[in-house]
Amino acid sequence: MDKKSLKLAMDLSPAEPLWKLVPTHDEDGGPVSDLLMIIPKLKTRPEPYIKDTLANIEFSLIQFNDEILFANLDMKLNTLWISFKAVPGIYGKIVSTLRINVPNAVLVGDTHSRLNQ
Repeated sequence: MDKKSLKLAMDLSPAEPLWKLVPTHDEDGGPVSDLLMIIPKLKTRPEPYIKDTLANIEFSLIQFNDEILFANLDMKLNTLWISFKAVPGIYGKIVSTLRINVPNAVLVGDTHSRLNQ
C-alpha cells in the first residue's frame, strides 16, 4: 500500500454529518475504532494559537499515518474525531501522543482524571 498523506482542508459551507463521512471498515474490510476529543475554547483563541494547535494535531496524527483512516476537527464544536484501524494498543498511543502535543485536549468518556482526584 502506498503511503498516504494527511490532507488539511478548511470549508466554510455546512459540513456533512460525520455518519456520512466516517469509514466503518478499513480498506481490507477490518474493523475501525474511533475516539473523540474536545479542545476547550479553541475557537475563541487567537489565530496564532489555533494555527499552532492545528500544527501540533497534524504532527501527532502523521506519526500514525498507516493506521488513521479519518480525522475531523470541528471548530464550531471544538472537537476532534479520529477513526483508525482496530490495531491492539493503537488507541492509547494516539491519545497519549495527542495529549503530549495538545495538552488541553480532553478525551470524551475519560474518567481516569476524575478518579484520581
